[in-house]
Amino acid sequence: MRTLPACLLLALVLTPPALLAAPPSVQKRLERRSETQALVNDVLAGKLAVPTAISRLRILREEGYAAGLIIKDLPQVLEPRRLRDVTAVLAGLETRAAEPTLVDLAGHEDGAVRMYAVQGLGRVRSRRVDVMLPLLEDKSLGVRREAARALGATGNAQMGKPLLTAARAESDPQTRVMMLEAVGAAGDKKQAPALKAFLDDSSESTRFAAARGLCLLGAPEGFAFARKLLASEDKHVRRQGLALYEGVSAKQSSPALRPLLEDKDRTLAAGAARVLYQGGDKTMMSWLVLASWNAQGEEKLVYEKELETLHLADDERKALLRKAGVVK
Repeated sequence: MRTLPACLLLALVLTPPALLAAPPSVQKRLERRSETQALVNDVLAGKLAVPTAISRLRILREEGYAAGLIIKDLPQVLEPRRLRDVTAVLAGLETRAAEPTLVDLAGHEDGAVRMYAVQGLGRVRSRRVDVMLPLLEDKSLGVRREAARALGATGNAQMGKPLLTAARAESDPQTRVMMLEAVGAAGDKKQAPALKAFLDDSSESTRFAAARGLCLLGAPEGFAFARKLLASEDKHVRRQGLALYEGVSAKQSSPALRPLLEDKDRTLAAGAARVLYQGGDKTMMSWLVLASWNAQGEEKLVYEKELETLHLADDERKALLRKAGVVK
């Protein structure tokens, strides 16, 4: 039997009879908000690891409310490490309510705070390119990487050219990789010829990034590169091939990824289902839930890892299982 948090029990004791008589949906919302408040208090006090805090807050589905609570008390967070963690949680909530505060934090003197802030702007697909573009030249590698990712996430084709220019000037290989991928994510098909030139680069990671950028642009050369990797007998190489389809629409990726659902490498199959779902094929959520339901041992963990990435809530899982007729 589930035990209610102490703060919720107190809230119920102090709640007027009219609210106690409210519909179950309202009472459930009150419960979620009470739990959210308790979690935010723990975040501000430094009692929760960042990944744990983000996961638990996202499951409650009160991201906007949580962001508001964090923003209200943010001026009182003075210790540098604590501020970094709180900014990371705020970014991880992926809510528009946090955008104005993340814009402010993107100019913070602490590099890690700037990095998490621009990461958050990317996650909400912020259009504030005026804030993010200058960060491509930030002294911090992490900031430059997240700025590239965030600019790509805008889907603003005008960002393709400055991202490509930054990639050519970038001295750090991994940062250059992220910039090349972002060129593709930005969606400027006119940059495809320049990306194709990187397919002949001496660096494997650069070639891979160029191929990923081309796949995101829907260029045949990118998909040809990916198909070669998927045809390998090495499972690790095949998983690299799957990674090239991250962010590609299901309409474009289905011919290559649908057959992988029956692959003997269940990690590859589960990953293909997730990529298809994120590309717009909503039937893949049900596929993952049922695959996990029918699996045992380590194979079950493979599907659960992908479902965790998709932040599947318990009530959604139950609804899908009921719809499939496996539970009542």
